[in-house]
Amino acid sequence: MAFMRYHRALPQGETTVEEFRAWLSQFDANGDGRIGREELERALRSLNLWFAWWKAREAMREADANRNGVVDRDEMVRLYAFAQRHLHLKMNDLDDVASY
Repeated sequence: MAFMRYHRALPQGETTVEEFRAWLSQFDANGDGRIGREELERALRSLNLWFAWWKAREAMREADANRNGVVDRDEMVRLYAFAQRHLHLKMNDLDDVASY
């Protein structure tokens, strides 16, 4: 018998930064508050995106400024910007991300 983990879907329409962060946090397998490429790939696969592995790789290249292999809390703004530009997610308060 296989056990499947069900994830909350990303809210439809405009998404706040906090909603995006909460959605993404459910894919943080080790609970360290950072997102690695494999965790990000699982998140993108949950959206039924084509080439999730490639999009996760590109997102990491753009968001992981210090190249340590994970998107840290201070790099999240770069991941939000990537999601808005390349994944066509609508985020209504992207300008307020700096406060997170």
